[in-house]
Amino acid sequence: MKNSVSHGCRRDRSFAGNMRGFTLIELMVTVAVIGVLTAIVMPSYTGYVTRGRITESVSGLSDMSVKMEQFFQDNRTYVGACTAGTVAPLPATTSYFSYSCSVLSSSAYTVNATGAGTMSNFGYSIDQVNTHLTTSLPTGWNGVNNTCWVLKSDGSC
Repeated sequence: MKNSVSHGCRRDRSFAGNMRGFTLIELMVTVAVIGVLTAIVMPSYTGYVTRGRITESVSGLSDMSVKMEQFFQDNRTYVGACTAGTVAPLPATTSYFSYSCSVLSSSAYTVNATGAGTMSNFGYSIDQVNTHLTTSLPTGWNGVNNTCWVLKSDGSC
């Protein structure tokens, strides 16, 4: 009769054969792929966010231009515009842009949008003849003093 008592000396390899998981090399390759994708995607994403914020400012300036002309039609002057209680109040300051009127006369105005926070180096303006001017841009952007609102870093409007 065989002895059926096990003394723990016998190795059971069935457990090792069923182990599942990832090797260190597989994990390192995965991390490297994620790093490369992040390096490619982040600049594009940042550019899209920046262009969205620029659109906020130029939209405010375009709206202000219409309101300034309405004010002029009612008053035959731009003096007194850009104040609360008129048909042409300045757009509300946001986290990214503040607005001001630098020129107000009987026949001329200039409304400026000045960047704040992460948009601090951006500046745009519009005047009574609807001249769209890019007054300042961050380093690496082209198109300062273009007679259009620069929306992309390559200087395109």
